[in-house]
Amino acid sequence: MKTLKDVKVGETCQVTKLHGEGPVKRRIMDMGITKGVEIFVRKVAPLGDPMELNVRGYELSVRKADAEMIEVQ
Repeated sequence: MKTLKDVKVGETCQVTKLHGEGPVKRRIMDMGITKGVEIFVRKVAPLGDPMELNVRGYELSVRKADAEMIEVQ
């Protein structure tokens, strides 16, 4: 299983499944990360947290803990 956390800077991936439950999953979906959406990884902070992404035409920062809940291909 490959998660968003495993995607390298400069790569684009597609969301296949969201893990987690309740408010955490809801928050991820509210940010526009849903099944089938494409995500481009712009950069990662020097210590690895957070990751900066392009989703649906806007920029988004996501913590590694949240990135682990997003399964991609």
